[in-house]
Amino acid sequence: MMRLGIFGGTFDPIHLGHLILAEQAREACALDRLLLVVTGAPPHKLGERTAVGHRLEMARIAVAGNPGLEVSDIEAIRPGPHYSVETLEQLTRIHPDAELFFLIGADTLFELPGWREPDRIAQLARIVVINRPGYDAIDPEQVPTLSASARGFQFVTVPPIGIASSDIRERASRGRSIRYLVPRAVEAYIDAHRLYRQS
Repeated sequence: MMRLGIFGGTFDPIHLGHLILAEQAREACALDRLLLVVTGAPPHKLGERTAVGHRLEMARIAVAGNPGLEVSDIEAIRPGPHYSVETLEQLTRIHPDAELFFLIGADTLFELPGWREPDRIAQLARIVVINRPGYDAIDPEQVPTLSASARGFQFVTVPPIGIASSDIRERASRGRSIRYLVPRAVEAYIDAHRLYRQS
């Protein structure tokens, strides 16, 4: 049975922190492949964002050469808003013989009960919880209770990388360097397409 990871995000832009997290989670969970699902219209992130075509292309450029990582447009091509439970159900249909591993941040773990059909999410995939600043030690008593049929939680620790897409966008908008924050080819793409520029 293939072990398939799902790591969703706006990736606006994808950066080295995303890639380190993806690779560390892939190794820790012994995944055959990890899908980076570029979201088109996530319900919890309102406001303007870079066109999804650009975000998909930057993500594809970033993972080129790593056979363990793959970019998915499963949400980008589907009308929004996009809910994780729908994406997991669709991936289950596409990969009926795969065991799914759904990555979330430790800060998001406590928001999970408020998501659409959280029990169904936990039935469809094992939930992989990635450490985040301020959430390094999680009390097991505080972990949300899910249905008896849930596949359970797996906790993965990755090196803390203090890079944020919002900071990269701000730097690029002011003409400041983003080198070593994103892969060099992604930096070149941002420059070539004048993304995040104020004018």
